[in-house]
Amino acid sequence: MENLSLALFQMDLYWENASANLAMFEEKMWNMKGKVDIMVLPEMFTTGFTMNTLSQAEPMNLHSTKWMKQMAAQMDAVITGSVIIQEGGNYFNRLLWATPDGQLAHYDKRHLFRMAKEDHHYSMGKENQIFTYKGWKIRPQVCYDLRFPVWSRNGASGNGEMDYDLIFYVASWPAPRVQAWDILLKARAVENLAYCIGVNRVGMDGNEVPYSGHSAAFDFKGNCLASGGENEGIIRVDLDKTALLAYREKFPAWKDADQFSLK
Repeated sequence: MENLSLALFQMDLYWENASANLAMFEEKMWNMKGKVDIMVLPEMFTTGFTMNTLSQAEPMNLHSTKWMKQMAAQMDAVITGSVIIQEGGNYFNRLLWATPDGQLAHYDKRHLFRMAKEDHHYSMGKENQIFTYKGWKIRPQVCYDLRFPVWSRNGASGNGEMDYDLIFYVASWPAPRVQAWDILLKARAVENLAYCIGVNRVGMDGNEVPYSGHSAAFDFKGNCLASGGENEGIIRVDLDKTALLAYREKFPAWKDADQFSLK
């Protein structure tokens, strides 16, 4: 079984300045030592968490998507994070997944943060996604999705295997509620018998909302494998597929899960 290595980019962001943010992340990537399989960037990593869709959105396959595909090829790693995308007259908080071979997949944020009126500016995503990479099944989520365990539920597929091995959240999670972030990341790992990773930004945004990071990776037992604290940095973590499958076989709680379907 192939292990998976990740780099979590816990950074401050330039407010509504895509060019500056892309240049910053590119420099960070080139200065990294050692190779990883996946590089995870925060929510709205090109702009910060803004409701100014008219000035900040871009169509698919323009600046940010082209940059992500280019960097994925050059780094020989998946590049993922969310950006503001305009499509079909709607705006989406869209997580993009760019692979080294030039493929691009996406997931649109399902749960829009009404307390910031995100639901007034963006359209809700309608489909959950599973990405596959190097033998791993991976579920992407965005920020507020973390509070809704039904949406992240790790069910069993028809072949008797669980839907995913790793779930990850990219976020702009404010500092005043960071305790909930810490608790819920661990809970999602334990209840879904999967690795769970959260990547949050730091610093102050243009609306004077503070962010305190706490990017982290948890294993299927809820053990913290890596944590970023409250400062800027790149957090490295390696995930062991063999250990995950062995634990699921030894403790198959997922077989007793309640069955349901989402409408």
